[in-house]
Amino acid sequence: MQLINKLEIKSKEKIKEFLNTQLVGRIASIDKNGYPQIIPMNFVYVSPDSTDEELRKVADKDCVYMHSHRFGEKLDNIRLNSRVGFEVDRHICFLPSYYFHPHDASQADTLYISVVIKGKAEIIEDGEEKAFALNKLMQKYQNRDRYQELDHLMPSVREVAVIRILPNEIRGKYKIGQQWKPAYRLKIAKSIISRENKHKAEEILNIMRIEVLSDGTFKIIEEPLM
Repeated sequence: MQLINKLEIKSKEKIKEFLNTQLVGRIASIDKNGYPQIIPMNFVYVSPDSTDEELRKVADKDCVYMHSHRFGEKLDNIRLNSRVGFEVDRHICFLPSYYFHPHDASQADTLYISVVIKGKAEIIEDGEEKAFALNKLMQKYQNRDRYQELDHLMPSVREVAVIRILPNEIRGKYKIGQQWKPAYRLKIAKSIISRENKHKAEEILNIMRIEVLSDGTFKIIEEPLM
């Protein structure tokens, strides 16, 4: 993936943080006829450089876990060809062309964050690792709220498939205002406030690290660097 330097996410920690605040990722595998198949999935990204002792017992590298029905095309694809892609993105804001030019429609733009992973997928057979991955998914999506942790002896663990992606390459790209000079960034912030509803505009400007002051002016809190 060719990236313009100022649009590339440089921080590995920022990539991890982004991945585990997003709810849907897309796994791309190659089918028996050579066509890509792309499927949206719940997922969790885990890293053994954390203080999680349980994680280090089952995984010695960063990986992505997701669960699946035990039968299906994506599993067949992985068995035939373990090389996969995985993508996660967040649409921040559409920027109409008139923000930049009164008539030229080609000037329309979008603020976004995305991460693309290339790696190898495996279907996990080890019961303890399956239970670990499923519990990590529950911690992400349900945050330990009103459920019993899964154990590798439970039938429900045996009855699902767990996919693990080991990344060979992780690249992140983002456009949240860092590409503009500060004065121009504040000009775009003013346009966003005038077009979006208050709640949405505040969310966008927070991502851009811009604060609306009590007198209605704008202030850059910090550079929106990743």
